[in-house]
Amino acid sequence: MNGADNIFEKDLGRTPANHQPQTPLSFLTWAGSVYPDRVAAVHGPRRITYGEMLTRCRRLAGALAARGIGASDAVSVMGANTPELLESHFGVPMAGAVLNALNTRLDAATIAFILDHAESRLLITDREHAPAVKEALARLGRPIPVIDIDDPLTEAQGGLRGEHLGEMDYEAFLKTGDPDFPIAPPADEWQAISLNYTSGTTGNPKGVVYHHRGAFVTAMGGALVSRLDRQSRYLWTLPMFHCNGWSYPWSVTAAAGTHVCLRRVDPALIFPMIAEHGVTHMCGAPIVLNMLIHAPDAVKRTFEQEVQVFTGGAAPPSAVISGMEKMGFRVTHLYGLTESYGPSTYCAWQDAWDDLDPDAQAQKISRAGVRYPSVFDQTVMDPDTMEPVPADGRTMGEIMLRGNTVMKGYLKNPAATEAAFRGGWFHTGDLAVLHPDGYVEIKDRSKDIIISGGENISSLEVEECLYRHPDVMEAAVVAKADDTWGETPCAFVTLKPGSEGRVGADAIIDWCRANMAHYKAPRHVVFGLLPKTSTGKIQKFVLRERANADSQEKAS
Repeated sequence: MNGADNIFEKDLGRTPANHQPQTPLSFLTWAGSVYPDRVAAVHGPRRITYGEMLTRCRRLAGALAARGIGASDAVSVMGANTPELLESHFGVPMAGAVLNALNTRLDAATIAFILDHAESRLLITDREHAPAVKEALARLGRPIPVIDIDDPLTEAQGGLRGEHLGEMDYEAFLKTGDPDFPIAPPADEWQAISLNYTSGTTGNPKGVVYHHRGAFVTAMGGALVSRLDRQSRYLWTLPMFHCNGWSYPWSVTAAAGTHVCLRRVDPALIFPMIAEHGVTHMCGAPIVLNMLIHAPDAVKRTFEQEVQVFTGGAAPPSAVISGMEKMGFRVTHLYGLTESYGPSTYCAWQDAWDDLDPDAQAQKISRAGVRYPSVFDQTVMDPDTMEPVPADGRTMGEIMLRGNTVMKGYLKNPAATEAAFRGGWFHTGDLAVLHPDGYVEIKDRSKDIIISGGENISSLEVEECLYRHPDVMEAAVVAKADDTWGETPCAFVTLKPGSEGRVGADAIIDWCRANMAHYKAPRHVVFGLLPKTSTGKIQKFVLRERANADSQEKAS
């Protein structure tokens, strides 16, 4: 049957009645109308209901529109996990503009680069970050309107309130906006909703562009995987600037749950807030989980409810998972990238795992798992042949994704976009194996794999072994140049309090040799604190430089 004779198309066209572009803005209009008196956000003594949040976001959109800011205009926000950044996830795109949430640990040069590259029309910035922002504005070389966030909880949660840089503060800015600003979906759901920059290790970061449809679909997938509902209390331990908080600003709102705001990741703040607010959900990198496990006993609190913890980044060592479970947390491992709106994969629990002992369960859930229901397709392929690897749990390939939850592309970088989408799949750059049950297990970033004597060594496998050592609190493994083997593993280790000076490098190496193939054991061990990003990821590129500094000196 040709198209003209297709009875399911004839006289059945799209109209405003049966087709609207998908956008996460609809979540707030729904929550604000159905649960106007329900608490949407908690920040210290502040309580903002969904009715109030809807009005505030409309005012934000109206204030932006009054300044001529709309479609295709970027609005940058440098802020902590406070109601202002949460509201920006709705108010900025309500005006048709594109939200650019800035990493709060960026230096002035990088901030200036992003403001210039994104062609930002306005900057909303928390006073805590005034020093870096002030220098960035001086470097920018063009004027840009600035609005201050003046949060009275800054000092109480460990920060310092810097100087005013803007023409007015955020609350005054909202008053310039229309509380009845009309909310409409974008003309096209492919329209950009946000811009996030990758934390590049060399050169300038790349701008990752999200669209309304992808944000809507990812948020719905996150709500489903996380089992969010209106009783959910979500603690903001994950930075909202990181992949738009893995879309949880939109997911929690879609469920009419409560956002519990938090400026700083600190166990002394987190444990009391879990108990006080009945927190049910939180997210963070494995390092954040490790921080909670090793918090002083005086800081830890008990709570009646089970807390769902979703962790991504590097695979969480099974010892970390076990430690969290013992404190009353239920851990789910996620995997994703900035380019996939955050999580795209999760370790879905199987009923058969109920009968396993805790250590065996931890081994299972340390795998990345299966695709989100909202992700169209995921596989592990040989990146050269683009053929799927066998599901044998041994053959390594690259994780590939495709679907509506993959970025539009890299801003002003067509070459990088084309390379990322080669062969009709998004190339993640992460190496993994596929198990017979269809679950993916991350083995390494392609740049982190260690090739020693022609054999591939997964840095994650060595780290997993190190984390099982009773005196190890944190560990990271990188490649160190070797004249004989090409590369050998070099371990950077942070010992638990009280173990310093008692445990040496030989003891760590012997432990690894006793618990894994000898050639995989580190030949070098360096003790000390590990460098981390603002989201808690260990900066392996810094460790690689340290591990190979002596080799570079010899070569010079």
